[in-house]
Order: sequence, then C-alpha cells, then structure tokens
Amino acid sequence: MQFPNVQGSNLMREKIHLPQDFEGKINIVLIAFQQWHQKLVDSWIPAVERLETDFSGLVYYELPTIQSMNFLAKAFINEGMRAGIPNLKPRRRTITLYLDKEPFRQALEIASEDSITVLLVDKDGEVLWSCDGSYEIDKELALKEVIEATYQVQQSD
Repeated sequence: MQFPNVQGSNLMREKIHLPQDFEGKINIVLIAFQQWHQKLVDSWIPAVERLETDFSGLVYYELPTIQSMNFLAKAFINEGMRAGIPNLKPRRRTITLYLDKEPFRQALEIASEDSITVLLVDKDGEVLWSCDGSYEIDKELALKEVIEATYQVQQSD
C-alpha cells in the first residue's frame, strides 16, 4: 500500500507535500479525523518519542485530517491549533490535511473515522505497518518489531 500524494501545512505555516516531504528513513504517522481523537494521539506520544530516540532516522508526525473547507475556516482552525502548541518541534511535525477524506481513507484502507490510524511509512511512501486506536503495549511491540526488521534490511543494502 502506498501513502497517497497529499498537500497540507504544518503549524509553522510551511506547505508540506506527502509522502515526499517525510523526513525520516521511516516515519510513524498518527492520523486523526475528529477533534476528540487528540487524546488517542496523545496516548501514543511517549511510545513514538521513545522509538524516535532509539532509532536514528525515524521521525513521527501528527496528521489532523479535515474535510476541505474555505480559507477563513482553515485559518481559524490552524491558528487555534498553533496557539495550543507553543513548542516548535510539535508544530513542525503537526501537518493539517484539508482534503476529500474518503479517497484518502480508501487509499490507506482506513475503514472508518471512529478512531485514529497509526502507520509506519518508508521514505518512498510505502506503508509498512498499520493499526488503529489508542496506545497499547502490544501495538508498540508489533511496531517496534517491524522497525527493527526494516532497519536490518536497510543496513544490509
């Protein structure tokens, strides 16, 4: 499965094209569809920060994914999120996508917007692993296993 070509802006007001602008050799992507999903995303942050520390070249991103809307509505939402995140690092890695959500979800085989989706995506946009829902230790261990296997393959190339 390939991560679809999409465009968004991070909370530093920089335009981002994905998957080409993912900075990591491999990337953890936390996709949220509803405002209340932030608590689910936050449940993953300690684990993905640990993984980012443990694996050089691993970067994680938060992708609030919102239906397309007009410029003023986008500005209101983006500036509200920006005000709530004073730290520059999370602002840089939070990329808001305003798009037609159905084709995006279909491309990533996301069945519904009832929860968040967590993906592991390589530098070429290939999705290596996915799950949905809040953090659980078993999910972290499964993710870590795929990361370790990916790093072993990359080192042997």
